[in-house]
Order: sequence, then C-alpha cells, then structure tokens
Amino acid sequence: MAKGRDAVRDEPAPPRTAHSRPPREREAEGRAPVPARPGSRADASDPPEGFTTDGAPSPVGSRAAAGGAPEEAVGRSPEEAGERIIEGIAAAPGLVLGPAWVYKPPDLTVPPPAGPVEPEAEVARWEAARQQVRTRLDHLAARAREQAGEEEAAIFAAHQLLVDDPELDQRVRQAITAEGRTAAAAVAAVTESFAQALEQLDDEYLRGRAADVRDVGRQLLAALLDVPLDLAPEEPSVIVAHDLAPSDTARWPRERVLGLVTEAGGATSHVAILARGAGVPAVAGAAGAVAAVTPGQPVVVDGSAGRVILNPSPERRRAVEQATAAQAERARRLAALRDLPAVTRDGRRIELAINIGRPEEIGAAEAYGPEGVGLFRTEFLFLDRSRPPGEEEQRQAYAAAVRALRGRRLVLRTLDVGADKRLPFIDWPEEMNPALGLRGARLGLARPDLLRTQLRAVLRAAAEGPISVMFPMVTTREEVRRLRQAVEEAAASLDREGIPRGRVEVGIMVETPAAALAARALAREVDFFSVGTNDLTQYTLAVDRTSQEVAALYDALHPAVLRLILEVGRAAEEAGIWAGVCGELGGEPLATPFLVGAGITELSMHPRALWEVKQVVRGIRYDEARQLAEELVALATGEEVRRRLRGFLEERGLTVEG
Repeated sequence: MAKGRDAVRDEPAPPRTAHSRPPREREAEGRAPVPARPGSRADASDPPEGFTTDGAPSPVGSRAAAGGAPEEAVGRSPEEAGERIIEGIAAAPGLVLGPAWVYKPPDLTVPPPAGPVEPEAEVARWEAARQQVRTRLDHLAARAREQAGEEEAAIFAAHQLLVDDPELDQRVRQAITAEGRTAAAAVAAVTESFAQALEQLDDEYLRGRAADVRDVGRQLLAALLDVPLDLAPEEPSVIVAHDLAPSDTARWPRERVLGLVTEAGGATSHVAILARGAGVPAVAGAAGAVAAVTPGQPVVVDGSAGRVILNPSPERRRAVEQATAAQAERARRLAALRDLPAVTRDGRRIELAINIGRPEEIGAAEAYGPEGVGLFRTEFLFLDRSRPPGEEEQRQAYAAAVRALRGRRLVLRTLDVGADKRLPFIDWPEEMNPALGLRGARLGLARPDLLRTQLRAVLRAAAEGPISVMFPMVTTREEVRRLRQAVEEAAASLDREGIPRGRVEVGIMVETPAAALAARALAREVDFFSVGTNDLTQYTLAVDRTSQEVAALYDALHPAVLRLILEVGRAAEEAGIWAGVCGELGGEPLATPFLVGAGITELSMHPRALWEVKQVVRGIRYDEARQLAEELVALATGEEVRRRLRGFLEERGLTVEG
C-alpha cells in the first residue's frame, strides 16, 4: 500500500539517527566466567546506591560494578586466613559488600482441624484468602514495576492468573466439600499437586513455573493461617536464603537489599530476573551458604562471577570499597552526559529512547534524559482480566504516555501475546509450538475486533502528540499490507463518526530471519523498522533462551544475527526510512559501534543503560563504525566479535563490559 494516505504520516519522518554478549548468567551455568576488567559497565549508569551524598562508600554496605575491584582482590585463593569462598551461579551482575541477613521462611504447616469441618465456612475462608492475595499481588506488582520494570511486574500478573485459575478454584472447592478438608489443607494439597504435575513436563519453561505455583500456594496458606510474610532486614543487608520466591524478593524495600545469595535457583529464575531488573547483585546455587553464614557477618557478593566470599579479609574489603568509590566517580561522569546529544564525532545523530510497559514509567526515567519511547508494550492493559479493554480505556492510557513525553515520539507496539503469554478471553488453538504459532500481529489479523479497537484508540491518542505504531511478529509483505489497511480503516471509521484523531507512522518489528532477509521489499511498505533482537536471536540460532540445556548457545552477537541486523539497517538507508533496535542488544554499550555502523539510527533500552550507550556514541565516528560493521559480519564466532569490539573501543579510550 502506498504511503501518504490520510492515517499515515505523509510528511517526511524526522531523521532518526542513532545489551550483547549472551547474558553473563548464561555463561555461568556450570562454570564461573572470568570477572570483567576494571571500569566495566555492570550498573555503571545507575545512580550509585550504598553511597553517602558526597559519593563515599556507605558505612553499612557498598556496591560496585561487576569486576570493579581488581581481579587479584576479587578472585583470590580461598586459603586466605578467615575467608571462605562459595562458588555458585551468576544470577545478576554487580559487586557488593555488606552484612549478612539470613532469611528463614515462616512455618506454614497446616494443623489438623480443631473440630468438624464446616464446608460453607471453609469455602468462605478460601474466597477471603484469594481476595487478600489478589490485593497483595497488586501491591507486589506495583513495587516490582517501580523498582525493576514492567517485565518484572508481569511475574505477578501471572501469579494473579494462578489465583483466579478456574481449575484451581474447582479443585480446592472439591477438596473442601467432597473430601472434608479445611481450606488450608485443600490449598496445600492442590497447589503441591499442580506444582508436581508441572515438574513432570518436558517443557523447561513450564517446569520452571512450578516455583510460581508454590509461591502462590504459600501466600494463600499464609492468608488462611494468619501467618505474616512481612519479615525484612532492618538495615541494608546481603540476604542469604536456601531459596526465595518472587514475592519475597519484591516485597523487601529496595534500599535494604544490597545483594542476594541463594542455595537453590538459577540464572533464569524469576528471582534472578527481579534482581537484574532492580540492579541487585545476586548469586544462585551457592551450596551450603545458609549453614556457613552467621547473621551480621560481612559478605562479598560477586554477581558477575557467581562467587560469594564470607568474612572477607581487610585487603579484600578495601579493594571492594575502592571499586565502589571508583564506580561512584564513573557514575558522576556519566551523569554529566544527560543533557548532551548522542552524536558521533563525525556528526551522525542517534536517538536514544527507552522501553516501557506503562505510562508512569516515563516520569521515573526522566532523570536519565530519554529522547522518547522506542517500545511501549501495551500488554499491561490486557493481562489479568476476563475481557479485553475498551477503546476509551486504551485511549486514556496511550494519551497519558503522549502527554508525559511532551512532544517526544512514542513508538507503540500493538498487542503482542501468544506463546507463553495467553489471555483468558481468547480461544487459543492447540499448538505444538506456540512460539511459532498464533502470536503478535498474526493474532491481530485473526481477531480484527481486537486490532480495530486498539488502532482506533491509538489514532485518537495521536491527536495529542506524535505516535508511531509498530506490529510485532510480521514476516510477509501481505501481512504488512493488511495491517496498513487496518490502520486506514480505523482512521476512516473515526472520520465518519467525527471523532478527532492524529496521524501515525506505521512500522514493523523485525524479529524473524524472514523479515530481515526481506527487508528491502518490506521497506517499501513501511515508515520504519524496529529490530527485536531477543526473538531475532532465538529464531536465527534456533535457541530457547529459557532452556538451561541450550541457553549457552544464545548469543545476540553471533555473526549470523549481526548479518541480519546489517541487512535491515542497509535496507532502511536505501529506502530513506529509519531503523531502530528495541531488544536487549540496543542497551549493550559493547554492541553500540556495530549498531551505529549498521545504519541503526534509534536505540531503545532500559533507562539505566542510556548514559553509557551515549558515551560510546559520542566517542566513535560513524564512518569508522560503518567499516567495522562490515568487518564483524565476516567473523566466525561471537567471541571473535567481542574481541574486535573491545579492541575498537579501547583504541578510542572507551571501556565497557562485554
């Protein structure tokens, strides 16, 4: 479909000139990676925590970037007097020193009934407990959203679905009425049965969700037994536990959690996801940690190397504190970049935007100086409800984001569900491989009622400011044309009804090799591309990154992935449209020279990554990065790519983690 129609931005789009090794936790499965060199990224762009106002280390606890301490201090022999080193799995990067706080979960043993069980009363107690847990999960989701982000908060939306699961409700009621159990005994039996059933499945992702079922069951039991779950450290501490549930991690005040150490779990657990999102160093799989730790004992957590050091020597403590002080100075230097433009040394302008899941995240990110939103995930409006949101509810949410941006561009992704995100009001087909099934824009085309309502809401919100709409999981030109037609039809319907609307850019997410290889043809149909590097990497390398068995193969800097991104960037340049990256690779400073050289002109990321990516952009030349990009796609492995990127940056006085 030709561009320039009424609903589509017909003036020229403004120039859009513009993390990724495999996640370090993936490297840690089965071995500890070598600590990063001093001055590496980790959370360098975070406002430093564990510091006094003048940047000195806090007397209670201090945090530094992963690898910030000299390697000889962090990786010393365990034979040093008084020290004990426990090796584990790198779950969330960072280096921290603080006092240990040992967490022991409350006793939720179900007592025998005191007398005859009254089914009606027990069912009423079951309903009251569900409502109490719903309220608690709302609170936990809000806290996770504030401390980590929307993706982390979605964990608790999934927990809400478990609480409201009809089969769970039916099984608990049956255990009460037909088997004569108390509500607590019924919940304990049914949730454990559900968890054990999940653990028997072949699917790694579903097996991992057994922990979520047990977490929800534990919260329901606590409500029924009137057992408080609010135990928390009184001062900033390193929390040491056998295992932690997501609800444990989210409920603790962020300022009191310096680091996390668990004997169980791994790098792909929900606790690890929450820790990474909140910038908390974490080590999982630290066998024997609970028995070895004395409450209040000083502990070093090296979340990048997967190492816990008990009772660190004075020399090591000084090294960690020095690294923390250096990190504070680095953070101050990066903060000075906030209001400077992201422009290469030879004048190439790169737009640095943020990924969000709710409008209120924009205000929280303003401290980092984003130039817009490069990915607005709209799923939050659709999750945890029995029917889809209406047009007006969606319009209000989208318009709130537009107003918060005050004239900066909002790139909005239409509903992206399917695969592991299922909505209760959709009749999902049985699929052997849902990751390749009815998801993303495919669902929108199959359910035009949902798509039309969302597009009308987007167009109405666009009356208040600039919006670009993009469709996920698109692979063919025919799909693009049908989607653009849907935009035109939504605009025409609003015009017929006399409802004010704006114009929008129309683009697609490039998430499959098919879309990347067809980029030159697709570029003639759209106003922009946005590369979703997470899915693009999975589909290119045929790797499920949630599977511990093959996660080490997931590498967003694999030359095959880079070649596809380069194809997209060059196609966009030839067609005169802009191309962005909104996957994790967009926030990886090590990858920035390649992305800039590949023709990517917009990078969207977590707010905490903005400053360091900007530092790299301002320290390189586009002409040199362009030559580098062509060189990188000819290499054989991701490790070769990393070495060349590090060398490129070091030659220009830049050092990042990678």
